[in-house]
Amino acid sequence: MLQIALWKRLSILLVCVIGLALAAPNLFYGPVERHNDAATALERGAVPTPEIEAALAEWPDFLPSGLVNLGLDLRGGAHLLAEVQLQDVYASRIDGYWPEVRDILRELRDTVGTIRRQEAPPDELRVRISQPEGMQAAVEAVRELASPIVSMTGVGQTDIAVSGSGDVLTLTLSEAERAATDDRTMQQSLEIIRRRVDEAGTREPTIQRQGADRILIQVPGIGSAQELKELIGTTAQLTFHPVIARGADPSTTPSADELLLPDMEDEGVFYLLERSPVVSGDELVDSQPGFDQNGLPAVTFRFNPAGARAFGVYTSENIGAPFAIVLDEEVVTAPTIQSAITGGSGQITGNFNVEEANRLAILLRAGALPADLTFLEERTIGPELGQDSIDAGQVAAVVAMVAVIAFMILSYGIFGFFATVALSLNVALIFGLLSLIGGTLTLPGIAGIVLTIGMAVDANVLVFERIREELKTAKGPARAIELGYEKALSAIVDANITTFIIAVILFALGSGPVRGFAVTLGIGILTSVFTAIYVTRLLIVFWFERRRPRTIEV
Repeated sequence: MLQIALWKRLSILLVCVIGLALAAPNLFYGPVERHNDAATALERGAVPTPEIEAALAEWPDFLPSGLVNLGLDLRGGAHLLAEVQLQDVYASRIDGYWPEVRDILRELRDTVGTIRRQEAPPDELRVRISQPEGMQAAVEAVRELASPIVSMTGVGQTDIAVSGSGDVLTLTLSEAERAATDDRTMQQSLEIIRRRVDEAGTREPTIQRQGADRILIQVPGIGSAQELKELIGTTAQLTFHPVIARGADPSTTPSADELLLPDMEDEGVFYLLERSPVVSGDELVDSQPGFDQNGLPAVTFRFNPAGARAFGVYTSENIGAPFAIVLDEEVVTAPTIQSAITGGSGQITGNFNVEEANRLAILLRAGALPADLTFLEERTIGPELGQDSIDAGQVAAVVAMVAVIAFMILSYGIFGFFATVALSLNVALIFGLLSLIGGTLTLPGIAGIVLTIGMAVDANVLVFERIREELKTAKGPARAIELGYEKALSAIVDANITTFIIAVILFALGSGPVRGFAVTLGIGILTSVFTAIYVTRLLIVFWFERRRPRTIEV
């Protein structure tokens, strides 16, 4: 007989109710989005304001608040293709070796004589010694600084190459270390860009590596490509340097181990600094906007234990001496050390407003980019284009839905009506699942949903046609319906499994729009099988138990 156990009925109804509840926030997209943004701001430590409180009140906290995020082609936003200047990292790595090379050669002063760093390409360190006959000893001593390369392709190789010619010792990164450094730099750049974009509160950005040295960045909802460039293009390199001279002449030519940098606020004022920093932004663990003792906007920062220890040792040994806080090759401030700073924290003050202090804190908190970015391609996609795409997708979906509903009702009567009800639930379940997983809907994703609408009734067609055949031989309508579902099940499962396999392959091997299409197609297959096998059958059972027809027409 045509039977569905009570627990199965309740389970089917529960899944439908949960799916509708998860999909419902998308009908109130604006208020729910403002509510979610306000809640996120509070989680990140923002001070409650009347605007935030008003946004929170737009949607009840006890209701689901997940939304289907709109992709760049629907919401509008910015698209950038950036090239990472990998050679910049070689220069900073080489500069980092100079203090160690200097110290180890000083221990061989009787053999190599005096040492002096020479001008060289950015990816080389050249040191001139006054006693060329000691070059072999100098090369062997510097080679002791080499370390094994930590990478699968560099096993058994070291990170530096040291050579000597005449009275000049040359240190460069080995080829294997350059390859490993390139990979680390790209991974670090990707992570830092992602953190900076996430800190800004944008939704579902696309940040991925392209080729050897390029990064694709697509951020929906941001105002312009220029705004995105300002957010991620700033290196925000914070370093602390000993000061050699204040108010230096801008025409001064610094030596190879010195820097000449301008003051951030006082135009025409320059500082001569030691090139090697005491502490760098890599050792910064937190940065927050705040206010100084005068109530003016400032930025606080805190070092990790290693940075705090180095900063504490330096300030303890240099009380009374000035040191410079350098941000992006400009001296923010150059205070005199009054006492040892052992707590590992400090404050940057300057001519900031609140917005600038907050942006600077975000950049510092997200970390310093290891290399400069050159933007090869930039596009701003306006929200008008996105709305046009949404409208076109809605029209396509409605037309497809109406056409399918008309066909099913004309072909299968009351059974076709049940199939259309299940089809509506199917679309709701798709949006519910996308909201649950935080999925992003793109224009190809809408195409996947429209395709699912057409495919969703395939299973019902198989069942209804099978019921028609069974009505010719079965003893009654109940038995015909039961046999129709049982005998059509294998064909339904096989057909949808093959399509689902294709969706998985598209997701695994595709990228960008292809993945968006694969996600909605895959989710649509799962929900359409559920609604076709369980929801329509439950609706037919409810109808059959209420009407008890002696004959049925399908």
